[in-house]
Amino acid sequence: MITEEILQWKEKENAVILAHYYVDAQVQALADYVGDSYYLAKVAAKTDKSTIVFCGVRFMGESAKILNPNRRVLLPESDADCPMAHMAREEEIAALRERVDDLAVVCYINSSAKLKSVCDVCVTSSNAVKITASLPQKNILFIPDENLGNFVRSKVPGKKFYYSGGYCPVHAMLLARDVENEKLAHPAAKVLTHPECRGEVLAISDFIGSTAEIIDYAQKSGGKEFILCTEPGVLYELGLRCKEKIFYPVTPCCMDMKKITPESVLNCLRTGDGEVILSKELMDAARKPLQRMLELAK
Repeated sequence: MITEEILQWKEKENAVILAHYYVDAQVQALADYVGDSYYLAKVAAKTDKSTIVFCGVRFMGESAKILNPNRRVLLPESDADCPMAHMAREEEIAALRERVDDLAVVCYINSSAKLKSVCDVCVTSSNAVKITASLPQKNILFIPDENLGNFVRSKVPGKKFYYSGGYCPVHAMLLARDVENEKLAHPAAKVLTHPECRGEVLAISDFIGSTAEIIDYAQKSGGKEFILCTEPGVLYELGLRCKEKIFYPVTPCCMDMKKITPESVLNCLRTGDGEVILSKELMDAARKPLQRMLELAK
């Protein structure tokens, strides 16, 4: 019943529904597009709908609005936020620019519009290595996720990295001993890990990649069992693509992502609640690093 109502309101409001892999399975099932941050950023940049319903946390809705300043962007749960998105300070970025020559500020897309506005280029976990390696600068301030930054540093020799000390609270909770215990229980299972995890977890992993890359690897792998070191919302897509395979999730849920429900999707379509409002000046400044990301990642 609620799905039919959502379809009716979606048509009435000329809306498209985007959902991140980490939201609840019921929400992913009713979305027009489901993916990771990079894929959804590309979809948002190209949509012809007048309303975008973004089933994800606030920075995702902000990015969609920045790329579509003349469209309405709605967040089903406006208080669903990403703590890591705020784990850098504008004054510290400015101070490092003064102190360090030949510096590029690389901003993980998991960041607020304010942080994006003072950076040179955005990246996602699927393109961070490629984009960072392509930059001419020898010094990189990578914000806000230090775990992802350290992973990029391991793949991009010859550059010096600086960090803001940020982290994803969900991925950072996972310890190597948690994975080792799961490996003892399932010795044939391969370990698939998101680079937001701690270095100690990456060190004992069989594959490290973005959410979309993890799904692709699992689908193509000859293996039948996998230990999943990322937010377990991805199990919905894995279940669709890898029906004969078994996954053992070891990472906690992101409770902000899980706030979004079919009911809140319907409510925002019906009432217009959760609209993302940003100033033109902020959007113009934050759009530059996002557009540069889309250009460099081609």
